[in-house]
Amino acid sequence: MAPGETGYRRRILIEPAPGCVVAELEDDYHRMVVTLEHADGIVRRVTSEMKRRPWTSCPGAMAMLERTFTGVALADVVRRGDKTINCTHLYDLALFAAAHAGEGAAIAYDIVVTDAVEGQRSARLSRNGVPLLEWRLEGDLFLAPPALAGTRMAALGEWIARQDRATAEAGRILRWAAILALGRAMAIPAGLSATVFPSGACYTFQPETAQGATRLAGADVDFSRPGAEPLGDRAAAFG
Repeated sequence: MAPGETGYRRRILIEPAPGCVVAELEDDYHRMVVTLEHADGIVRRVTSEMKRRPWTSCPGAMAMLERTFTGVALADVVRRGDKTINCTHLYDLALFAAAHAGEGAAIAYDIVVTDAVEGQRSARLSRNGVPLLEWRLEGDLFLAPPALAGTRMAALGEWIARQDRATAEAGRILRWAAILALGRAMAIPAGLSATVFPSGACYTFQPETAQGATRLAGADVDFSRPGAEPLGDRAAAFG
């Protein structure tokens, strides 16, 4: 993050190995890991870990993830569906792991979405230390780059569909980060019931789960602070 900037940060590290892919993320609200084991093009085992999570109910989503993807062909993981009954972050990590199964090199994404200044935000993504995307936003409206100017966030899928595989993945990651970054403007006190939020967006906000879910104390980390960085113990992977 540039000097004087404040904002949301997220890092994602995808590490393929023979028969296995580990995908991990950390941001202001989460640190989570998915390990996907595969053989003969099939997901044989899915395990996950929540090192930091915002709601008391989140750990229940680990069993849901296992049920969702075990036995699914790697090629079909992206089309599996059922995202909103899962933890969306674990679900995305499983998709990244499947997409990079069989590769030989790690992939490191570093994302920054600045807090709004006079209504405008910057959203930037680097892959393996190389800047790849930079967007300028006013609310959900793209101001830059020129190819996206005038586009609303809700219509970004059309642009993503026209990109090559690497750019499309980066675009999906940065779009989700730009949405999540809006949470920095929300004060969510510890102990708040999940029922105050709209239902159905993810595992925690399913009606049957939200009834018993409350916000955890100390769940949030501000990575704008000097010396703080997501996945700080893996910092060498991010250049």
